[in-house]
Amino acid sequence: MVLLQQLRVSPVIFFLTGIPGLEAMHHWISIPFCTVFTMALLGNGTLLYVIKTEPSLHKPMFYFLSMLSTIDLVLSMTTMPKILSIFWFNAREISFSGCLMQMFFLHSFSIMESAVLLAMAFDRYVAICNPLRYTTILTNAVIANTGLAALARAVFLTFPLPFLLRRLPYCHSHIIAHCYCEHMAVVKLACANTKFNNIYGIIVAFFIVGLDLMFIGLSYVKILGTVLSLASKEERAKAFGTCVAHVCAILVVYTPVVLSSTIHRFGHRVSPHIHILMANFYLLFPPVMNPIVYGVKTKQIRDKVLFLFCHKRI
Repeated sequence: MVLLQQLRVSPVIFFLTGIPGLEAMHHWISIPFCTVFTMALLGNGTLLYVIKTEPSLHKPMFYFLSMLSTIDLVLSMTTMPKILSIFWFNAREISFSGCLMQMFFLHSFSIMESAVLLAMAFDRYVAICNPLRYTTILTNAVIANTGLAALARAVFLTFPLPFLLRRLPYCHSHIIAHCYCEHMAVVKLACANTKFNNIYGIIVAFFIVGLDLMFIGLSYVKILGTVLSLASKEERAKAFGTCVAHVCAILVVYTPVVLSSTIHRFGHRVSPHIHILMANFYLLFPPVMNPIVYGVKTKQIRDKVLFLFCHKRI
């Protein structure tokens, strides 16, 4: 009886289903997934290499961009190898501890990504609204402390989740209707009162998305006011041009989150595989798009990448 109770409280393994309803197409679905994953690795790896080796890019904006690329790499590596193993080899098993670890890294680095986007908004605010003090405000020490603060906040908010899940009994199905371990997907399997888990998840989501977006919005209100006060159209266009890549990065990260949440909350008639595909889109889209956006919109990065490829050909 004691052993049975322990197994009910802490299952040995969970089973990931991949994309429910599309199991027969997993091999075909793996092709775009693998392609996008490879592009994300190459794009973010190239971006980090360019920022590290090009002295002209050793500036606050690009330090924050390197943090964003590192986060995107970790998010991709946390989930995509397991997803591809499900698609290719039907390797659906994942240990309970492995599931909690994957969930911890997934949620904590997602929270970090939001914090870095907020820091990049502050960087643009200082660069445009207070350019004379830019180098004195955004010193290397401030940038490093900002990164550590983003990490500490993410760990602090995510650390309780594994313990909240370990205390729950799982005496029914151990099949997770998802491609990876996500907090609410695991909570749904518990055969106990999960009200506290649900409330905690909602509070963290609103705290992160709500506060970060609010401060990002306030930064751009200040930026807009400063830019519109400039005398010439050329100055306004140049000032706006420095923010385009960051605005695109915000849209790339938050748009899938909003769409996925909207479909999850209100799309009760939407097929389950649509929910899962949208959740995967959230993980795949930002890591592959951020290097492209910054590569296209940032002349220093674009020129350095072109030089690297041309030099290799020669």
